Amino acid sequence: MADATIRAANPADAATVRRVARESWHAAYDDILGANAVDETVDEWYDPDGLRESAADPDHDFLVAERAEIVGFVHVAPIPDEANVALLVRIYVVPSEWGTGLGTRLLERAERRLRDRGVERLRLSVFADNEVGVAFYDSRGFERVEEREAEGFGVRECVYEKAL
Repeated sequence: MADATIRAANPADAATVRRVARESWHAAYDDILGANAVDETVDEWYDPDGLRESAADPDHDFLVAERAEIVGFVHVAPIPDEANVALLVRIYVVPSEWGTGLGTRLLERAERRLRDRGVERLRLSVFADNEVGVAFYDSRGFERVEEREAEGFGVRECVYEKAL
């Protein structure tokens, strides 16, 4: 399989990013949250207008991976009031790409862009029961710094950080 091309997202990618998010969220979270809650969350968090704004925001790094179509994405943004710290807002690849290294390539590209901007730490949160996500972050140098209740979901989430 040929390597996917990674490029900056643009506002026209919003609908496709939302489709990738929905497919990935169902695979990762149906057993944790239920399919209805997954659909509701994707509808809210991946609103096309919000995705278009994020893709156009010069302070955000929003990248997509394409083969014949978009198969993954990563989005990082500065954390207000925390100098030199960024938030990994979202990173997903379609389930058929899990284990191919594409998620790692997306993450590494985002980390490189953050380092070029002078960002020193990357922070994220992941549902504690998301075994695929937790394993991904554990194996890529992130350290678990907190575990807490995920606001609005009634499940635990882990907060991870990584020095860049």
